Amino acid sequence: MNLLKRQFLLLLCFVATAGFSQNEQEKGWLLEATSSQGYVGITVANGRIGILPSSEPFKISSVILNNVYEQESELGVSKIVAGLNFMNLRMLVDGEEIKSANISDWKQVLDMKTASFTTSFTFKNKATISYTYYAMRNLPYVVMNDVQVTADEPITISVFGAITASNELKDNLNSFRIMQDLEARMPVMQTVVKTRFDKHTMAASTTFMFEGKTPELKHNVIDLRHHELSFTKTIGKNETYNFAWAGSICTTQDFEDPQSESERFVIYTMLNDKQMLLNQHKKAWEQLWKSDIEIEGDLASQLDVRLALYHLYSFSRADSDLSIAPMGLSSRGYNGHIFWDTELWMYPPLLVLNQGIANSLLNYRFNKLEKAKQRAMTYGFKGAMFPWESDETGEEATPTWALTGTFEHHITADIGIAFWNYYRITQDKKWLAKKGYPMIKEVADFWVSRALKNHDGSYSINNVVGANEFAHHANDNAFTNGSAKTILEFAVKASVIVGEKENPAWKDVADNLVFNTMENGVTKEHRSYNGEIIKQVDVNLLAYPLEIITKKKAIQRDIEYYEPKLAPEGPAMSHSVLAVLYARMGDADTAYRLFKRSYEPNKRAPFGALSESATSNNPYFATGAGGMLQTVLFGFGGLHLTDEGLIQKEAVLPKQWKSLTLKGIGLNKETFTIKQ
Repeated sequence: MNLLKRQFLLLLCFVATAGFSQNEQEKGWLLEATSSQGYVGITVANGRIGILPSSEPFKISSVILNNVYEQESELGVSKIVAGLNFMNLRMLVDGEEIKSANISDWKQVLDMKTASFTTSFTFKNKATISYTYYAMRNLPYVVMNDVQVTADEPITISVFGAITASNELKDNLNSFRIMQDLEARMPVMQTVVKTRFDKHTMAASTTFMFEGKTPELKHNVIDLRHHELSFTKTIGKNETYNFAWAGSICTTQDFEDPQSESERFVIYTMLNDKQMLLNQHKKAWEQLWKSDIEIEGDLASQLDVRLALYHLYSFSRADSDLSIAPMGLSSRGYNGHIFWDTELWMYPPLLVLNQGIANSLLNYRFNKLEKAKQRAMTYGFKGAMFPWESDETGEEATPTWALTGTFEHHITADIGIAFWNYYRITQDKKWLAKKGYPMIKEVADFWVSRALKNHDGSYSINNVVGANEFAHHANDNAFTNGSAKTILEFAVKASVIVGEKENPAWKDVADNLVFNTMENGVTKEHRSYNGEIIKQVDVNLLAYPLEIITKKKAIQRDIEYYEPKLAPEGPAMSHSVLAVLYARMGDADTAYRLFKRSYEPNKRAPFGALSESATSNNPYFATGAGGMLQTVLFGFGGLHLTDEGLIQKEAVLPKQWKSLTLKGIGLNKETFTIKQ
């Protein structure tokens, strides 16, 4: 073989290999559906607004507004508000309305890289139609639907954009007006409503965006709860027509005058270049994805992991001081309240990947510190006592029949630990003095007052609900005592760094809290535990993330005892904790099995949205996403939080993966690559 021919073949081989690699990389960003059987949608969100696209053409199932609550009923607690549905369209082609029954080649694609959700189909060989939803990252109160119609023969389309109010909303005021200044003509359709018990005013404003000449717009009020804005357009054969439907939704939670603000956001969107705004949105997501997880050799795992991270990014914002509910912005599950799910499960991945978002999650709690101090006082304790379920008020929002609201106190320690871990990552002493230590001190003081001193000098924490919520009125619950011990020790360290005098009781209680063991050496979940089935791991949390139990033999013994005790209907996170522990012990095969077990039974067609448990159907479960991401980052990836900062050790790869790359990690945005 001559040299020139050999060089050509080598070049051809390189190009083919590079092309395959690039193709695999692109596949790792796209989730596709070509069947709507058993359909569970994927949320498109920007940390403020979440919309849930439907399989039905041009339809949205729900609109969720972050941190906007109203009383569920006259005797009920608060519940996240479902927004006005301002993103539904109807399209008629030659007078016939497009519906699922008269289209073909239906396909939906979630592009996680750009946070865009596209539906495409063919209508009766007359037209190919596609539309893409964007929850604008650069405009947090704006959602856009970008529509494209390509005619295969001359057609006339009629398009109707709607705003619809549910029965939970009242005092509807529907309007359409064309505002005018010296140059611009600004048509805006709007609905203003009150929430059920008058807590909030909500306003949604919408308009069409056109390229070129604006067709005539018609407004039609169908009834008090539904009105439409429409236009008609004739499209020639082989021509493509583009337009967009843009909307903004605002409430008195964030604005004094949501009616005017929603109009302003729509006018701003309308009078800017559409592509420029979309490019800004994509640029914002490009910045987010600078912190990413890349898996080579296992496309299924890559898509699953990236979908989890996509949801955590979608449900949060670095500039918001808001938190993430268990279902994020996908539904009103758990009333949209904030639980320990944030600090223990979702926060750790975000802490190492995006400190801005992590800081917002902490600010949400810090802004409610005074309410937590007041709550501790009303229960006869010192310091700060955070509610099990939190809404925007900072007061307890758990339904009164649920004992978790009255007795599940470990959340206060979980919050304090999250604050110390932020310092560990950032090493920001000014932040520690201003926000970190004031929070940690109050949390530590709470646990000193909550613990009871026994005759032998030990301390007990009695009558609690632990992580295993099947067990009520538990005494010396392992995780509750473990989390209290951990934050008390962190309080001592924090006081030294900021130069404040420590409370000597912090160390005394931390050193002497009771942990019970069985005769075989297994850590007892609580004092009277006797082998019952458990909702989720509790004892195993002492090994990770608390790192109180560190000896391999003890960790293994506790896992082998409690894994078979896990209830089939339990939430997704338990197996992710066990997977982290096995990975840290060097058992990649078992870690991988448990990693898959932590979420695969919970995936729902067609995109793989995670349900809370294997037996439920209530996606998207952001808590489970946080758990499985912790397996990758802190298990396989070998990341460890230490008082000196973030380090990597004991990384291990499952044999199914060729490599694992963790990008944009920590304050210095480091890259860690683990190869076989």
